[in-house]
Amino acid sequence: MDLDVVFLGTSASAPTAQRAPAALLVRRGGDRLLFDCAEGTQRQLMRSTLGLPDLEEIFLTHFHADHYLGLPGMLKTFSLRQREPPLTVYGPPGLVELYRSLGRIVGKLSYEVRLEELRPGEALERDGYRILVFPVHHGVSAVGYVLAEHERPGEFDASAADALGIPFGPERGALQRGESITFDDGRVLTPDAVVGAPRPGRRIVLPGDTAPVETVRVLSEGADLLIHEATFLEDERDRAADTLHSTAVQAAEIARDAGVRMLALTHISTRYFGPELVREAREVFEATVVPKDFDVIEIPFAERGEPALIRRAARPTRARDPESDSRSEPDSSSSVFSA
Repeated sequence: MDLDVVFLGTSASAPTAQRAPAALLVRRGGDRLLFDCAEGTQRQLMRSTLGLPDLEEIFLTHFHADHYLGLPGMLKTFSLRQREPPLTVYGPPGLVELYRSLGRIVGKLSYEVRLEELRPGEALERDGYRILVFPVHHGVSAVGYVLAEHERPGEFDASAADALGIPFGPERGALQRGESITFDDGRVLTPDAVVGAPRPGRRIVLPGDTAPVETVRVLSEGADLLIHEATFLEDERDRAADTLHSTAVQAAEIARDAGVRMLALTHISTRYFGPELVREAREVFEATVVPKDFDVIEIPFAERGEPALIRRAARPTRARDPESDSRSEPDSSSSVFSA
């Protein structure tokens, strides 16, 4: 099952020529989950190799304008297409009131918009994974999300099965599913004889905007990918505290203490270009990247390798990148350590 994250908007409160405000798409198999929907998100999707998919679910972390202003336009575009299936928007308490205030802009739609207010501690069950909701520290009604896959069965030991005389066919399939089998002579064989210990599923942690908080560290323990805001450099730590945001170093400290496989810094202030953030963060946690818009992070199962940042993977053409000037680090198309 493929799992990746497409970064559609990596800027903080204002867009730049190179970065749109907050939005990212998680793709797992055929599922498409949009987290935050800032100004211009639908255009970012249409500029990408993805196009504008018929999303079924949108998750908002909080109701600062740079995280939801793209929602009315996207909803209207879906209606212009004569969409019929319902769309569910999730968010913290206050979502219904926000949508009511947007009603005059959104108007009548060709489909139903379902609103689900989520509170910390709730979980949404999906096929093969769940989405956990947790509290963050941003001074407004705000939540973070964890996409956590279910445990997978352990690896099947074909050599052990051969030695035990288990024929190829439904018997091996039953053991892989965790079921015991009975031989013709009455012997019962349990799955643990040929199947290893259960293997953990993958986990992505998306706190949204937040000051450093212990909840994020705890939920990120052993995570495959932590996507953490880094609005400021360390010399602006006091301002980060005043505005309930984080510095790159603070995000890196959380990643280091939680033992994550990769840290992706986003929500980049317009005063920065990216390389300066990654340099500070890597002093604390080496496996740090700063994605640009249209970059993709692929997340394989742990036994198949480390998460990898793929530059411009969701961009149709390799247009000249205005950030690639003397202040930028050399690019790498697939390195876990790309800035």
